Amino acid sequence: MTKFVITDEIKTALQQFLQENPHADLVTTYLCFVEKKFKLSPVLFPKEKMIYQSAGEAVKFLEKENKLWHEAEIKIGFSNLSVNEQTKKIYICPFTGKVFGDNTHPNPQDAIYDWVSKCPENTERVGGLRVKRFFVSEDPEVIKSYMSKTKAKESITKAVFSSVLSGKLFSSKNSVIQDFEKNYLKKLSLVEVQNQNRFQIEEGFLAFIQKQLEEDKITAFVESLAEIEEFSPFVEQWIE
Repeated sequence: MTKFVITDEIKTALQQFLQENPHADLVTTYLCFVEKKFKLSPVLFPKEKMIYQSAGEAVKFLEKENKLWHEAEIKIGFSNLSVNEQTKKIYICPFTGKVFGDNTHPNPQDAIYDWVSKCPENTERVGGLRVKRFFVSEDPEVIKSYMSKTKAKESITKAVFSSVLSGKLFSSKNSVIQDFEKNYLKKLSLVEVQNQNRFQIEEGFLAFIQKQLEEDKITAFVESLAEIEEFSPFVEQWIE
């Protein structure tokens, strides 16, 4: 039977884990080992109650299903009175490019609602009434696009990316992904993944976990750990 190589890095991680969890059972300790060995970083996407092997895997699956972002276009009508260096959030009319900044208008959200409901270029109707559709962005690059010292004669069109989850606009796909990873994913340990039953585990990740939990692999782990003196008390405890 092939034994596992316990590197110094993994040895240190296991020692720390067992110091913090002196009564941890064999499977729990083994899962800690697997997490370190394969450099796993499991994440939970609460909205869909799904656990992925990593944030990168979550992004890959959600992009494939078009659940992360989609391309959009905005009109930009430059006005240095509406947006400046202190602006952190903007509300954008998709029909004219008119923008309201969070620091240049006393109530920008009410203002954009009022504007799009009366905007002459808003030809979208629901029940005979103009739709109150608008964009929101906190992306510094998008906000910067609206800052100019001179007013253009005509609005220009700019390609951007809209978050499917929040509806906010971003200047690039990477910005959408960074926002997703920061605000919509929760990091988990492999032990937490195994011990929970509230959420579904992505199929490929589940198959990986099940393969690692095969009896011969756990036995090989115990035999490898038994050769390291510091772990002898724990090994003896597990095989009693």
